[in-house]
Amino acid sequence: MLYLIVLLIIVLLALSVSLVIFFKCFYAKSRKPLGENEYRLPRGKIYEPYYDQIKKWTDDMRSAEHKKVSITSYDGLKLVGKYYENKKGAPIEIMFHGYRSTDEHDLCGGVYRCKRLGFNTLIVEQRACGNSEGHVITFGAKESRDCLSWIDFAINNIDKNAKIIITGISMGAATVMTAASMDLPQNVVGVLADCGYTSTKDIIKEVMRGMKLPAALLYPFARLGAILFGGFDPDKLSPKKSMAKCELPIIFFHGDTDEYVPAYMSEENYNACTSKNKRLVITKGAGHGLCFMVDMDGYFFEAERFFKELI
Repeated sequence: MLYLIVLLIIVLLALSVSLVIFFKCFYAKSRKPLGENEYRLPRGKIYEPYYDQIKKWTDDMRSAEHKKVSITSYDGLKLVGKYYENKKGAPIEIMFHGYRSTDEHDLCGGVYRCKRLGFNTLIVEQRACGNSEGHVITFGAKESRDCLSWIDFAINNIDKNAKIIITGISMGAATVMTAASMDLPQNVVGVLADCGYTSTKDIIKEVMRGMKLPAALLYPFARLGAILFGGFDPDKLSPKKSMAKCELPIIFFHGDTDEYVPAYMSEENYNACTSKNKRLVITKGAGHGLCFMVDMDGYFFEAERFFKELI
């Protein structure tokens, strides 16, 4: 009897720890839309010098002519996005933001870049983020399937002959890298992955170490919470492994001072990639998600040179 009581206590303790970590890592509360004069700015001293630029790009993005669009995910969630047409018939770049973020927060600079490159832009808010429905963030597991749905939307509702580039930053990079290994329409001609991680397991453990937590001890509880309460297994998601199946042209960007997703992760993704057309760009002095802000001209040059051959 005592054995059963001890076992029950251990099970309840394990479930409790897993539930706490699930809410910390994977669960997203209901979100309140921003007001007209409100901005969601990235926190941290490394971002403060760029606040004025982010606000300007956000204002430009809000005032530019665009169409609000939406799809229903494979599991019934309403996912929303915005379409910016710079030139009819131009390539469409579909963009995916990062962890717990929004389209404006991560992609306002991307809209500016696409306009300068002459691309049309479809920016989307990932499940459980911004104005899209859902409460579970899966680090690219389910989001990659949403990527396929957005590609189909672009082909069926915008331009059936469009050449499509899928782009992601941070978790969005994991989304597009995972999708890149799937059976995609021929319309998809290339991928841009900015500061992406090697696997969900790797990035969760990296974040835990950054918080001075025992990653090796706690990760099994994080995995258990994801499986039991989130409906996915983080051990099965690995952009690095997806790259071993990728045949699409892909360009990787990463900052060499990224303290959230270390640059070596993009290096490993690049090395694992089997595409015959791949490129890795390491931006000096750029923190997480800041490659474009730190070196706009260099980013433009590399992106334009890479995609010129594809479009």
